[in-house]
Amino acid sequence: MSAIVEILVNEKLVDEQRIEQAMGLAIAAASRARRLSPPNPWVGAVVLSASGEVVGSGSTQAPGGSHAEVAALLEAGELARDGVLVVTLEPCNHQGRTPACTEQIIAAGISRVVVAIEDPDPLVAGSGIERLRSAGLQVSLGTRAAEVRDQLAPYLRQRVTGRAFCVVKTAMSLDARSVARDGTSQWITGPEARADAHNVRADSQAVIIGAGTALADSPSLNARDATPPATRQPARVLLDARGRVPATGPLFDQSIAATVVFTTDSADPGAIKAWREAGAVVEFVETQGSGVHLEQVLQVLSEKYGVLQAMVEGGAAMHAAFIEASLVDRLVAYVAPTFLGRDGRLAFDLDGPSTVMDASKWRITNTMLVGSDIRITLDPIVVAEELS
Repeated sequence: MSAIVEILVNEKLVDEQRIEQAMGLAIAAASRARRLSPPNPWVGAVVLSASGEVVGSGSTQAPGGSHAEVAALLEAGELARDGVLVVTLEPCNHQGRTPACTEQIIAAGISRVVVAIEDPDPLVAGSGIERLRSAGLQVSLGTRAAEVRDQLAPYLRQRVTGRAFCVVKTAMSLDARSVARDGTSQWITGPEARADAHNVRADSQAVIIGAGTALADSPSLNARDATPPATRQPARVLLDARGRVPATGPLFDQSIAATVVFTTDSADPGAIKAWREAGAVVEFVETQGSGVHLEQVLQVLSEKYGVLQAMVEGGAAMHAAFIEASLVDRLVAYVAPTFLGRDGRLAFDLDGPSTVMDASKWRITNTMLVGSDIRITLDPIVVAEELS
């Protein structure tokens, strides 16, 4: 290899290494916007100067604030000219609450844009990349794409399906029981696992429970022990098809967080009136079996309330209903090192398949020791494949 060729190869290698490293910084920046940006996606961006130095970084601000690309460009200033913009999600090409990011990228004099993944939102869907290329910018796609798809899974799934990304969370014993023989369930897992579950709440824009859980536990459903603290409390969502739950207790305390009740036309009118007088918003959906139509619930949360991720914290029957309806996008199970025995209640009250061959398939995406418990994260195979 000649000296000139070797120098060119090494420069190319250094250049791509810098791009990879910059995308890593952008991914880290995006993670800091996770609880701030919804209903917008949490995006990170980094600007490299013409000489390859990091001169700006940014992440999506609260709705109405700067997008990640603009925040990074503002920090870089004139050093962005002839530089490289590295961003986790395709820049927008439309006027919304803020001007189109593509136009601001072009105006900043950027020469190259490195994008991890395309934005499936119909308002974007490749148009951002097309606009940048038509303006003469070099655009590449796919750097660290798998990491970004995992980071943005709730947003991507919501944009594709039109419903909120559904995370079912459960805590259980080694023999898959969530309630002991005497009806007690507090606490199966330790304080570290419970604090971690509050982080999942803080990452969600809605927490869903059913009438049974509301009556048994009278929960607050707010994110209390999250690290960092929750920027905004998730909406508390009650599913009560018949009007069984009285409008009392922490669940209806609007100073804690907003409450939305999903019910049906068959609900007790007195209960509906009481819910509304307590400050809750009441939404009507169709009946499904003996309860509310679960897919409609997730669709309304997405379309009307801008919910990207909804966390389900009901009991065994509700968890089973979401699983059997193929609506679960992620399952988070905290498993405690204990046994509750055959008389304990199962964590999932499923009918189950007739044969092993018909069993649903899940992929374990993460395992983590949390205190004395294990957190297992699983995605249904179909969702895992669509996001890969």
